[in-house]
Amino acid sequence: MENRSQLPTVDVIIPTLNAAKALEPCLRSIRFQKYDQKKLRILIIDGGSIDETLNIAKNYQCLIFPNPLKTAEAAKAVGIKKSKSKYIALIDSDNILPSPDWLSVMITPLENDLKIVGSEPWEYTYRPNGGFIERYSALTGVNDPYALIAGNYDRTNLLRPNWNGLNIPVINHRNYQSFTLKQGNRLPSIGANGTIYRKSFLHKYFHSDYLIDVDVITQALSKTDNLSFAKVKCGIIHTYCESSIPKFIRKQNRRVTDLYIYQNIRPNQIVKSHLFGNIKFTLYVILIFPMLFDTIKGLIRKSDPAWSFHTLACVLTFYIYILVTIKYKLGILKPINRQQWQQ
Repeated sequence: MENRSQLPTVDVIIPTLNAAKALEPCLRSIRFQKYDQKKLRILIIDGGSIDETLNIAKNYQCLIFPNPLKTAEAAKAVGIKKSKSKYIALIDSDNILPSPDWLSVMITPLENDLKIVGSEPWEYTYRPNGGFIERYSALTGVNDPYALIAGNYDRTNLLRPNWNGLNIPVINHRNYQSFTLKQGNRLPSIGANGTIYRKSFLHKYFHSDYLIDVDVITQALSKTDNLSFAKVKCGIIHTYCESSIPKFIRKQNRRVTDLYIYQNIRPNQIVKSHLFGNIKFTLYVILIFPMLFDTIKGLIRKSDPAWSFHTLACVLTFYIYILVTIKYKLGILKPINRQQWQQ
């Protein structure tokens, strides 16, 4: 991957909706890549921003396409349909590429092994000066503590020994690990925050107006026995919620509300797999001690006051999920109003 003239083309897909506060550092990190910019297109799929989002995007020579459905999942689907390059990188507006060679490193396993359909960073980059929720996410490897406790997380963390809790065998390479995802097995929550796919893979298996990250893999596995994937030994910065607890609550509410609202368009395997995780997470929160034990273990391994957010994050997530579930069961759950949504 040293010779820029031989680098493959890449389309970076970024969903936006009033993302001005987060977008510029993201775009700057993409344009600062040691990569032939002529082979790199940035597709902004916008849900109707009324702030400076589109002006910022134009300053960085992005291609802008509308997203009538407004959600990030719909935006990704639009971007895939507009893609023309060999690879498609799914980057969120609150992601920052941590190094100038990030894109080249991420594409290496795909170029080395034609069987690998996608690659993803194996960690969230820890920044000592980041917001405490950003640091908490990097330390635990998740944006949602439910995934950590349920075992379907997909990043390295300081609480568990591997980047996944599903005992997926890996083959270790110098700069990445390759592994096989098999039909019928539980899957890690793979597919977001820096995942790169072969366009040929997405265009073959994804035919929808709505892309929920891990569902791409599930849909493909319904038609093939297994898929090869790569975890690259690098990180991606996710400024997720910075230090804002209200933003964390808002995003958790959106996460579980969308789970119910859009469940009918999701593969059955995804919906059914939540039962085990629900039981495990419920016991983890109700018993209290497991949350405190993990907090202490985390503090021992990395002294950072961000660990103090763990118990609150779990409790907030638990009660938000319960409240939204009750609304769904009563038939009063409504889709999130994204008219005033801000990143």
